[in-house]
Amino acid sequence: MVTALRPLSTGELLDRTFSLYRSHFLLFAGIYALPHLCVLAFQCLVFAFQTPGAYLQNALVTGVFGMIAALLSVVVTATSQAATVVAVSQVHLERPASVMDSFSKVKKQIAGVIGLSLRVGILVGLWSLLLIVPGILKAIEWSLAVPAKVLEDKSASEAMSRSSDLSRGNRGRIFVIWLLFIVLSIGVSMLLQWPIQIAAGTGRRPLAPLQGVAVVWQLASVVGTFISTCLVGPLATIAFSLVYYDERVRKEAFDLQLMMTTIDAPTLQGAPA
Repeated sequence: MVTALRPLSTGELLDRTFSLYRSHFLLFAGIYALPHLCVLAFQCLVFAFQTPGAYLQNALVTGVFGMIAALLSVVVTATSQAATVVAVSQVHLERPASVMDSFSKVKKQIAGVIGLSLRVGILVGLWSLLLIVPGILKAIEWSLAVPAKVLEDKSASEAMSRSSDLSRGNRGRIFVIWLLFIVLSIGVSMLLQWPIQIAAGTGRRPLAPLQGVAVVWQLASVVGTFISTCLVGPLATIAFSLVYYDERVRKEAFDLQLMMTTIDAPTLQGAPA
């Protein structure tokens, strides 16, 4: 039996999250870095289409490339999340995991995870129109949808419903986890971006976009964003994958199910072999 499979407090969940991240840093950073290299390459490509002095043309090119990059980012983020969920499941249940094996296990589910991510994002955005709070509540409610989708092979609607059921009664700590990683993500991003902006001569406006500065500084900013995404991106997915298992242990005695199932069993719902 995997000793980690027991009800965990919020502090223990966070400790387990950072412990898994530290001990398998190359695995999780690699899962996020490989797909996001595509986004980085596409963002860098925009500089090849810019013409010195043609500000209007450059702004148009940047806008078009930015929209395409945003869509590409949705695809690679969903892919990274799905593979990370599998990797967390493997290492949490004390099974071997690798970057390529994690992607291999979810290759048939990537389209579904992308659709789920878009659906959740659109619905959360619509709920946010009602004074923000309803959107936040829905984001918390559906925080476990991706793990449910990947580990139980459910449809988008079923995964969202499953997340609602699993998260019910413990959404307060999910909010705390969300808040922590949002603050952490902003902090790391600012830590990487501020030196670049200061060096580029925009230190007085640290949150302003790097417009009108040398291409090298714009490129450095894009690379900085890539690094912060790869460093912080896996943490929230690791945390909510662990919350998924914790809720199953609490509500479905998943630890007992696993204990009574041999490691060589052909299938175990929620625990990919």
